[in-house]
Amino acid sequence: MFKTIKTNIMDNIMTITLNRPDRLNAYTEFMGDEIIQALDHADENDEVRVVIMTGEGKAFCAGADLDKDASIFRSETSVEDYRDGGGLVSLRIFELNKPIIAAINGPAVGVGITMTLPMDIRISSENAKMGFVFARRGITQEACSGWFLPRIVGINQAMEWVTTGRVFSAQEAKEHGLVSRVVPADELLNTARQLAAEIVENTSAMSVALNRQLMWRMLGADHPMESHKVESKYIYWTGRNADVQEGVEAFLEKRKPNFSLRVSSDMPDFYPWWEEREFK
Repeated sequence: MFKTIKTNIMDNIMTITLNRPDRLNAYTEFMGDEIIQALDHADENDEVRVVIMTGEGKAFCAGADLDKDASIFRSETSVEDYRDGGGLVSLRIFELNKPIIAAINGPAVGVGITMTLPMDIRISSENAKMGFVFARRGITQEACSGWFLPRIVGINQAMEWVTTGRVFSAQEAKEHGLVSRVVPADELLNTARQLAAEIVENTSAMSVALNRQLMWRMLGADHPMESHKVESKYIYWTGRNADVQEGVEAFLEKRKPNFSLRVSSDMPDFYPWWEEREFK
């Protein structure tokens, strides 16, 4: 089905594997389109509860697939109409109703690291290295990283990494909160799957979807009242639906829950509660 990625669904987990190992999984616009298609399928398929993204071979993604004349950075469209391909991928990840885990198995630079910023959990192999290398290539940030990166690691650290463009270790990434765990290479996918399985086995798909969007959207809110307004609607609505009854009964009966609400069809009528943004 796909040419530059592989997908697999097992135990309610979709694994998306960037699959250009001969090019260190370097990013192309075609790969971006395929990632978006896979994410669309993940959102439409209630069998998928969690998404994991990783890379084939020794790299996660070595950044944009460069050629000598830097053609990947040129477009025939007008400056007003041009859309950054990495940004389209990041925006699609941001809009997901399913949690997504980055399993960074090796080098992740440029778009190879910025595409992970809207992912919910980033874990790394101890072999991985990362870098926001744009200034060393004469270009600027992309994939919405100007919004995501300082929110994740703080403006001071974001500026250090971006202005120097240096490549740094997985351990340094962990020290500054870019990744939450660093594990041996042979444990990386198992660690990601264990995290995903914990979500699948214990949580309501609806609760996770609503909470995911709540926290990401509130990063741009100007007052806690905005969160209170949305949370009040969430609590009111969930309190009148089947999953809360099942969650309480499973807790009292000391058993695994069997939640029934489907993200594809059962979202509350006030969702999405935000104003959709247009590219103008």
